[in-house]
Amino acid sequence: MSAPTKHHGHGDHEHHGHEGHHEQDDGNHGTLKDYAIGFVLSVILTAIPFWLVMAKVFDKSSTTAVVILGFAAVQVVVHMVYFLHMNGKSEEGWTLLSTLFTMILLVIVLSGSIWVMYHMNVNMMPSMGNDVHNMHEMK
Repeated sequence: MSAPTKHHGHGDHEHHGHEGHHEQDDGNHGTLKDYAIGFVLSVILTAIPFWLVMAKVFDKSSTTAVVILGFAAVQVVVHMVYFLHMNGKSEEGWTLLSTLFTMILLVIVLSGSIWVMYHMNVNMMPSMGNDVHNMHEMK
């Protein structure tokens, strides 16, 4: 274990350089106003879907589900911008761009999987039982 060393004459200069470093770091952190805006938007984006379900605004539940998913996607972006501080300025915009690209790929993969499973269920399961039954009647 080494003993702490004392710096003579250079303390003011090092402290000034250290302050400049903090100014750069603080640029990535949100202000109280940003957090308040993010919080209010999050509450609104949660309350509207809750109201849509409780008031039974749409006749079809599938329409309600699609609208809720839309609000969820917007809320994800609000959280990324206001709480995770991802914007076009941070790391030259690559953080937000790569996240949006990942989200687009995720939507494509999930919707494609659901589409394939739905069509397999509709086209394979009910018709298989009927075709086997129809084939026995034909003989």
